Amino acid sequence: MASLALQFTALKCSPLSSSPLSKPSLFTQHRHNQKRFSTSIVNSVALANAQNKERVKLKKLFEEAYERCRTAPMEGVSFTLEDFTAALDKYDFDSEVGSKVKGTVFYTDNNGAVVDITAKSSAYLPLQEASIRKVKHVEEAGIVAGLREEFLIIGENQSDDSLILSLRSIQYDLAWERCRQLQAEDAAVKGKIVGVNKGGVVAEVEGLRGFVPLSQLSTNSNIEELLEKELPLKFVEVDEEQSRLVLSNRKAIAGNQAQLGIGSVVTGSVQSLKPYGAFIDIGGINGLLHVSQISHDRVTDISTVLQPGDILKVMILSHDRERGRVSLSTKKLEPTPGDMIRNPKVVFEKAEEMAQTFRQRIAQAEAMARADMLRFQPESGLTLSGDGILGQFTSDLPEEGLDLTEVPPAEES
Repeated sequence: MASLALQFTALKCSPLSSSPLSKPSLFTQHRHNQKRFSTSIVNSVALANAQNKERVKLKKLFEEAYERCRTAPMEGVSFTLEDFTAALDKYDFDSEVGSKVKGTVFYTDNNGAVVDITAKSSAYLPLQEASIRKVKHVEEAGIVAGLREEFLIIGENQSDDSLILSLRSIQYDLAWERCRQLQAEDAAVKGKIVGVNKGGVVAEVEGLRGFVPLSQLSTNSNIEELLEKELPLKFVEVDEEQSRLVLSNRKAIAGNQAQLGIGSVVTGSVQSLKPYGAFIDIGGINGLLHVSQISHDRVTDISTVLQPGDILKVMILSHDRERGRVSLSTKKLEPTPGDMIRNPKVVFEKAEEMAQTFRQRIAQAEAMARADMLRFQPESGLTLSGDGILGQFTSDLPEEGLDLTEVPPAEES
């Protein structure tokens, strides 16, 4: 018995973890996987049920909204039908051809501009209708995005029902009105010569083309040379109904000549240079600034002092109305001899001041001459004033018949 007990005592059992029976069998693994799969199915079914509930809820909302729109569309809406009608009336406009509308340029392209006129259809401004003058792009006429302007409806594009607008037609009417006003005021305007024919020249004034007959031109030169030049013009006939615009250069020149008093100072621009002097445009009249009348200092090369296009102030020395010749001087306006060569800016700035001084010297010289005449002709009965001026003499110079080219320069005291 004792030996049997010892034998049982010596026996050792393996741990459960190392026993073959302790390892999971295939059956156990299958049950475990089946359990996980069942859990996934349950979760998917729950998610699908939730989504179905949302779909049912949305469907119900749509059905209720549809029924509400069908039976009571304005229920709960503060913007009533009357408000909508009033809003339409506020932005209502006449879209018939010939009516004017306000619009804002939306964008531009090479062919014109799209304009928003708050209409049901779009509106387009073609390039040829953008201005009364010829332009290559609407921007040359000031048509840019954001510009708000009044347009004239001149047609409708049948292909897309868009409206066709015009600025040119409005500007055309305004140009005729402006010409009528200028004619009533007998005003002179600058006109650019854009064409010639046997009977005269065509000039552009206020965007319109007018005709200047040969009899109304003051120049004796070839009319072909007048192309692209500007001439002073006055209106002879303004007839919009007959599209007749007749102009006169002679009338404008006569008005300018009446203002050319001997000794007066005018502003002009250098037109051309010659070896003997420079021709100056003074209000449509060409005057000669002789080389000897440019400066007290000798001028050997006129181009070193003047260039075509220069703006300067000149004094009228003489005016032959019959021959249309005007003699000018900047020499008489020099504060210091030689200023036209060294500092022409000061001559321009002090021209009126120097001219006034010059006229005073002329007045004094005439007073002395009259005093001498009185001494030799006491029987005339004329007396001198306290200022040494004879009779009603004033300091105003005659408009013609006096040549001031030989008057000596002023000397500093």
